[in-house]
Amino acid sequence: MSENFSKLGLSAKVVQAVNAAGYTEPTEIQEQAIPHVLQKSDVIGIAQTGTGKTASFVLPMLTLLEKGRARARMPRTLILEPTRELAAQVHENFEKYGINHKLNVALLIGGVSFGDQNKILDKGADVLIATPGRLLDHFERGKLLMNGVEILVIDEADRMLDMGFIPDIERICSLLPPRRQTLFFSATMSNEISKLTSRFLKNPQKVETAKKNLTAQTIEQRLLKAGSKPAEKRSILRDQINSEADLNNAIIFCNRKRDVATLLRSMTRHKFNAGALHGDMDQKSRMDTLAKFKNGDLKILIASDVAARGLDIPNVSHVFNYDIPIHAEDYVHRIGRTGRAGRSGKAFSLVTPADTKYLEAIETLIVKKIEWANNKEKNIAETSDNIPKAKQAKKPTPKHNNQKNEASDHKKHEASNKPKHKKAAVINNNAASKSSPFGNFGPTPAFLLQSAAKPVKIEK
Repeated sequence: MSENFSKLGLSAKVVQAVNAAGYTEPTEIQEQAIPHVLQKSDVIGIAQTGTGKTASFVLPMLTLLEKGRARARMPRTLILEPTRELAAQVHENFEKYGINHKLNVALLIGGVSFGDQNKILDKGADVLIATPGRLLDHFERGKLLMNGVEILVIDEADRMLDMGFIPDIERICSLLPPRRQTLFFSATMSNEISKLTSRFLKNPQKVETAKKNLTAQTIEQRLLKAGSKPAEKRSILRDQINSEADLNNAIIFCNRKRDVATLLRSMTRHKFNAGALHGDMDQKSRMDTLAKFKNGDLKILIASDVAARGLDIPNVSHVFNYDIPIHAEDYVHRIGRTGRAGRSGKAFSLVTPADTKYLEAIETLIVKKIEWANNKEKNIAETSDNIPKAKQAKKPTPKHNNQKNEASDHKKHEASNKPKHKKAAVINNNAASKSSPFGNFGPTPAFLLQSAAKPVKIEK
């Protein structure tokens, strides 16, 4: 392994630290990107999550920083991260691989006092790792000078775009010297990201080690049919967790922070060893929860998408999407928490009738049809009508295939299923159960039959 990393041009100190960390060979992104970084070229690095993107800029930066010294409040290098957790993770990488170096590494993130951070800046920072907002706060207070930055790293660029940080990054770039090296890393490459690189980088070397937006082959992906009632979804989730004999630990993703809290209470009530992670938590609580999950004190981590991008949590065996993500790209990053560095992993997604269009978008993005867990479900579109068909005496029921199946709420389903006649139609419970649009999925859920218990007057 030492020989392999030595051939990349890294210094003896860095190679020794990597060897001590127990790695045997550089990953594809490291092997391709590190030589370009050492040559001080601008670099665009595109690779799937879990492929070692962080080390592909940390290791060469350590080599380049062996010469020179930082001055007070004038960092030599700057690394921008979209979240506190990612920034803290990069800081840990510098501590691990920089064990043979005497470098000052400063971490500027929210939830930590300005006073403590100012003390580190006053000593001079060889490496400054920051979220955009906190960095600008320090600059506006007059505590930071940016005209000495030699290397700029924009990490998780697609996440920066999603979170609306691009205006902040543009302002930060305007404060930096024009003659600098810029490294641009992302898990996906969209047209918007391509436009950003043309503005921030000069004659960059592009390194792409994976097809655009594809998920890792080491991840077994499955779908779980679920009804619209939260209690039913939670029950299906618990049953699946209990049925996974090889589950070591798991991350469960929710779309909303309030659902994270609700699901945590439910899981705790059912005696699961679970914790929560979302953006409204203070920094100490977030870091404590992550630490407990990493060291095994917590078996299940329930999280919002704040935990989905770039977090390197080793040996996560399972990922569960309690909610299908609204943005298809987030699915790639969520399930990328498992199956990392060549390990195998499993990803289960609970799918309700209202999730049809989101599931279709995900399967289009990853160019793959995701199988159902029990091989009985056929097409989620069959369940997209949340109301049983009306039994009509004179006119046939409109064919299901002509009904809209992309509605995201109950009202849209009602509107798309109104029979086109003036007379009232009575919905028969038994008939609805037999001809349920849920097809092979079993009897119509109780909450739908309750709404159909009384005659419904359907107007044209």
